[in-house]
Amino acid sequence: MSEQVERVDEQDRELGAVDRDEAIRNRWLHRVATVVCRDARGRILVHRRPESAARFPGQYNWMLGGAVEAGESYAKAAGRELAEEAGIRVPVRFVLKFLCHGTISPYWLGLHEAVIEGALTPDPREIAWHAWLPEPALREALDQWPFVPDCREAFARYAALPGRLPVRRGRD
Repeated sequence: MSEQVERVDEQDRELGAVDRDEAIRNRWLHRVATVVCRDARGRILVHRRPESAARFPGQYNWMLGGAVEAGESYAKAAGRELAEEAGIRVPVRFVLKFLCHGTISPYWLGLHEAVIEGALTPDPREIAWHAWLPEPALREALDQWPFVPDCREAFARYAALPGRLPVRRGRD
C-alpha cells in the first residue's frame, strides 16, 4: 500500500483519504506540493531524476516535491519533500495553486519558494544530478532538455507572477 492522500474535488475540498496509487489509477484529484529552490543570486535549482525512478526516469525538473499526505498542509508537505529530496530544512513560502491536468493523473499543485544558502545533500533515489541555473538559462533548457511534462505549465504560471522571492542579483 502506498501513502494516503486526500481525494479532493474541483474546488480543492477534501472528500476523504485514499491510497495514492488508487488516486492515480482512477485519475482522482488529489494534492501535490512543490518547492522552487533559489539561491541568493536568484538562480533556480534544476535536477535530473535517476534512471531508476518509477515516474519520469532520467527527466529534468525545476521543482522538488510530491504528494500531500492525508491531513497534511501544502506548506508542511513542501517542507517535508524538500528535506527528503535535498536534505535541507528551510522555510518555504506559498506562491500559487492551480489545477494541473497532469500527465499521469490530475491534481492540485501547490507551488512554494525557498531560498537555499547552504549545500544540498540530495537523495540519490530522487536526484541524480543538479545545478543552479539563471532563469534565462532555465527557459532555454525547458525547450531543449527532456523535462517532466507537468513542470512546463507550472513554470509558465510561476514566471508570469509578480512578487516572487526577492533575491540579491549577482554575476551568473
